[in-house]
Amino acid sequence: MCEEVLTGELWARLEPLIPVRPRRFEHPGRKRVEDRAVLEGILCSVRVGIGWNRLPAGLFGASGASGARCWRRLAEWQQAGVWQRLHEALLAEPRAVGMSDLSAALLDSTRLRAGQRGDHVGPSPVDRGKPGSKHPLITDAHGTPLAVTLTGGDRDDVTRLIPLIDAIPPIRGVVGKPKQRPRRLYADRGHDHDKYRRLARARGITPHIARRGVAHGSGLGVKHWPVEHTLSWLKNSRRLRIRTERRADVHQAILTLACSIICLRKLILN
Repeated sequence: MCEEVLTGELWARLEPLIPVRPRRFEHPGRKRVEDRAVLEGILCSVRVGIGWNRLPAGLFGASGASGARCWRRLAEWQQAGVWQRLHEALLAEPRAVGMSDLSAALLDSTRLRAGQRGDHVGPSPVDRGKPGSKHPLITDAHGTPLAVTLTGGDRDDVTRLIPLIDAIPPIRGVVGKPKQRPRRLYADRGHDHDKYRRLARARGITPHIARRGVAHGSGLGVKHWPVEHTLSWLKNSRRLRIRTERRADVHQAILTLACSIICLRKLILN
């Protein structure tokens, strides 16, 4: 029942964002599969981790949302910017009711093994050089995901600090200028570099980053733990535990959708 409510709420926010396709009067071809049935197929694959070619056709409606159709629609909506606009809409709602805290941002990343070569795949230094990728993530002080990207498994975390800050979208929800820059930034030792501290300060952000070679017990974990919880919630989407998508844009679409689901769960449960 909870998943049905979540799907219904997600569809209510997604439907207005889907671009309207012009109707072809001459040679119309087969009737287009309903978008709601496609969304349910996409959510099934993302949650359970089932491959697109194993998604049963017709399971989510008589129109027959096959795995191939779900994959094509996922990529089509990614190209049209639908998933990003959905995420931004679900960031504005918590701010409108005072549930978000944009005074601070938390940054961390997680690794995943890549089943095959593709964009943003590299040898993982912690997995005997096997191909892998990373999910760098930035959240607000409560762990609400603000932006997530995809990089190769061999990329240093510190190199994603500034791109993640710049990837935070303008967050609306209240009267006035949209909020886009936090006042403080908390990150672990993997992001320790004076150059990036200077770049963060140039954007009006005070960095609180643990330094390498310093004994543990700095107290950073008191502020940093919500982003670690959010990374574990991302892994609740089994499609994100092992990278099976060769195309980076399709995997990024799944990442953005998973962030939107987390935002919606926080909104419904609170």
